[in-house]
Amino acid sequence: MFTAPEPAVRDRMLSARGHACALMGLVETTGGEVWGYAGRTLSAAVHTPTGVAWLRLVSDPQGKSGGKLWEGPREAEQSLPPAVPRPRLLGLCDWSADDWDYRAEHYEIVTTPPVAKSPVLHRQADLPDTWWQDLHRALAHLALVGTSRQAVREQYIRRRVPEFTGITPGEITWTTAHGDLHWANLTGPALTLLDWEGWGTAPLGYDAATLYLHSLPAPDVAERIRKEFAHVLDTPAGRIGELTACTEILQAAARVPFYAELADGVRQHLSRLKGSRSAAAPSG
Repeated sequence: MFTAPEPAVRDRMLSARGHACALMGLVETTGGEVWGYAGRTLSAAVHTPTGVAWLRLVSDPQGKSGGKLWEGPREAEQSLPPAVPRPRLLGLCDWSADDWDYRAEHYEIVTTPPVAKSPVLHRQADLPDTWWQDLHRALAHLALVGTSRQAVREQYIRRRVPEFTGITPGEITWTTAHGDLHWANLTGPALTLLDWEGWGTAPLGYDAATLYLHSLPAPDVAERIRKEFAHVLDTPAGRIGELTACTEILQAAARVPFYAELADGVRQHLSRLKGSRSAAAPSG
């Protein structure tokens, strides 16, 4: 999803991946690395005695690991029903070295590629109707999962949404969400939801709005999402989820290039939302 980090980080993570393979009885493959933001994560296919699998390596400065993002994949494996299509977590291993904490996660391989290599969709996505039906079904099952995890904190919404949108949210309807529903985290034409670091509770409509905003450069797909999720997005409760997703992109635009590309389109969309009295009810 991101480019390879600076050489020192790249070399450290590649060395740690080799160590993870040795610990877990896996064999590295050459090339095909998928890097996370600033080299925090590194993922790639590996070989096992029974075939190909997937290894995801995450690192944090020593003493800074743990918490929501660190535990997200393991808690997803423990909590989510099989009806939510995702790569199954087969094992994990933790260790520390040279002032860094590492976690290696061994997953079953997903052979269907992501719909896009970038979170943002820039072209038409030729997805069958069954894909959209499966996405509805997956999000519906996910919404029923009880969890204390938070994908978005209420404090963030109360503080940042008015700052970036000029709209004060009213009462929030909470549901359980994927938390990072964009096109690099969705496979097609067979649906799998990838990357479960940040899942948890979020305002109703947050996932659908996130996917919509990441589709703005592909108008036909964006329009399809508005139609598919109109029953959520075109409600006062769903608009709060949409305002939250807009806020996150605008806040991150200064440091994340693909969010910077989306910012103008998000602002234009916000101007349309502001024209609707149902966007949010003033609190108090």
